[in-house]
Amino acid sequence: MPRHSLRILLVEDHPFQLLATQCLLKSFGFEQLTPVENAEQAIHTMSRSEHPFDLMLCDQCLPDLPGLELIEIAHRQRFITGAILLSSLPMQELINLSRQAVQRHLPLLGYLSKPLNKDELERLLG
Repeated sequence: MPRHSLRILLVEDHPFQLLATQCLLKSFGFEQLTPVENAEQAIHTMSRSEHPFDLMLCDQCLPDLPGLELIEIAHRQRFITGAILLSSLPMQELINLSRQAVQRHLPLLGYLSKPLNKDELERLLG
């Protein structure tokens, strides 16, 4: 699937980070973006969507639910095809979260440190 046609759900609780990430993704050629500010909004948005999102970019440190938990809910409900965690957590914590995702059979493609880096994003999207 061409990158520009990916339907992306962006879950980020900090308004500035949400806007900055949207702008960055648009500059990378991603146009079909649905931004939400927390897990509750994400679940509501996904449940009302006719089709699963191709990708969920999700902050790990959301106020209402950890990002990995949201990814698990979205995956179990078939709301998403893949996910990437966004975080500024220390590298070892991100590695541990990735291991948990593998153990739980979640479609986690990996994690990205904030602010996003185009090359790293493209590497994960492969």
